[in-house]
Amino acid sequence: MDIPIPSRQLFINGDWKSPILNKRIPVINPSTQQTIGDIPAATKEDVDAAVAAAKTALSRNKGADWASASGAVRARYLRAIAAKVTEKKSELAKLEAIDSGKPLDEAAWDMDDVAGCFEFYADLAEKLDAKQKAPVSLPMDTFRSHVLKEPIGVVGLITPWNYPMLMATWKVAPALAAGCAAILKPSELASLTCLELGEICKEVGLPPGVLNILTGLGPEAGAPLASHPDVDKIAFTGSSATGSKIMTAAAQLVKPVSLELGGKSPLIVFEDVDLDKAAEWAIFGCFWTNGQICSATSRLIVHESIATEFLNRMVKWIKNIKISDPLEEGCRLGPVVSEGQYEKILKFVSNAKSEGATILTGGSRPEHLKKGFFVEPTIITDVTTSMQIWKEEVFGPVLCVKTFSTEEEAIDLANDTIYGLGAAVISNDLERCERVTKAFKAGIVWVNCFQPCFTQAPWGGIKRSGFGRELGEWGLDNYLSVKQVTQYISDEPWGWYQPPAKL
Repeated sequence: MDIPIPSRQLFINGDWKSPILNKRIPVINPSTQQTIGDIPAATKEDVDAAVAAAKTALSRNKGADWASASGAVRARYLRAIAAKVTEKKSELAKLEAIDSGKPLDEAAWDMDDVAGCFEFYADLAEKLDAKQKAPVSLPMDTFRSHVLKEPIGVVGLITPWNYPMLMATWKVAPALAAGCAAILKPSELASLTCLELGEICKEVGLPPGVLNILTGLGPEAGAPLASHPDVDKIAFTGSSATGSKIMTAAAQLVKPVSLELGGKSPLIVFEDVDLDKAAEWAIFGCFWTNGQICSATSRLIVHESIATEFLNRMVKWIKNIKISDPLEEGCRLGPVVSEGQYEKILKFVSNAKSEGATILTGGSRPEHLKKGFFVEPTIITDVTTSMQIWKEEVFGPVLCVKTFSTEEEAIDLANDTIYGLGAAVISNDLERCERVTKAFKAGIVWVNCFQPCFTQAPWGGIKRSGFGRELGEWGLDNYLSVKQVTQYISDEPWGWYQPPAKL
């Protein structure tokens, strides 16, 4: 199936602009390893132009066009964007699939979530008007106080390649709902749908400069965006190493950041479960999106009494997964995003084997696929807590396994990580699930499931998985500053100082 690849430029100030240095980056289809198009490569000069456009958008007509417009005005644009995404769902899903490698059914689900996210923040934008001037109770009746919530300003949004359009929307929708102007910098490994978001913004008449989209490399476009003096906040999703660099750059200007970083999430499976139901959730938790999820349950901690049978069931489920070109009907595992990721994942597997672990299933390219960056779903057993595969994020379809005998041991293993994004427990004993939930050191906990994510609920981690929360009302708060307004309402003088003698 030939999918036409739109030829786009950078989206700056409401229009398509060629990169100042005229650089472009090839787009590689990870299923075929063929070049299918290219994207513009922004540099510092383009970042400067985008930031200037965003600043102008906020000040235009003294802010009335966007920053100080009513939330209802901004909501109309967000709903129009949502409608366009729904209208273009099929086209966008296909672009996502050939650009990132995710199965078409997943990509289509993502587009539904994109539209839903814009709708959700349209609702919150409207409700924001009613929340302005919220009164603050004071202990002195001579004063009256209230709170204003105002857009934080120009925001830089740096997003990953595993959910290209959806992760961008998690940031763009609340930023625009709050009244900010944004510069979106998606990953160079999968940017096609993010550029199409620019076309959608043109079609709905979003005011120029409110959303600018710069594709390009991290050092050439992301770094100057993070360190730009006129960018008021950076929101980043990606690796912990890059997040640390962004924090360092922002610290020089005391600029706020929110970070959603890596993970090495645990899944505890107790002995009282339905083995097949638990096996499917365990597979979904680690192999969904081709295993390229920051919250993937890549550490399975299973009770020793059921471990052998449970792993046997998992292997049977895995053998039934259709691994193919993402556009094929029924595909449930596509290629990883790039050759670099492919080689990195196989190196993790090789290192695990050399350290003494056992490759129970998978660990290489599927025999029926001679091209593309495909990695079989992989389960690794005989793992120790000192091994690289236990400690480091793989970001691919690789699951490592340890067994436990007591609840306390399971919790200790689960929390044995520098990360703290997600965690899950599967058990029919709900009181046990509640104990384990409280004991987990993670920002997100799933009970008897794994990976479901809803726009209404907060998303984010602790420890080296970052800080700040996206989605829900928490996502909107990321892009608002709080202003206290206090008024003296008494007719009496303050009376602290001795008044001067009257003339």
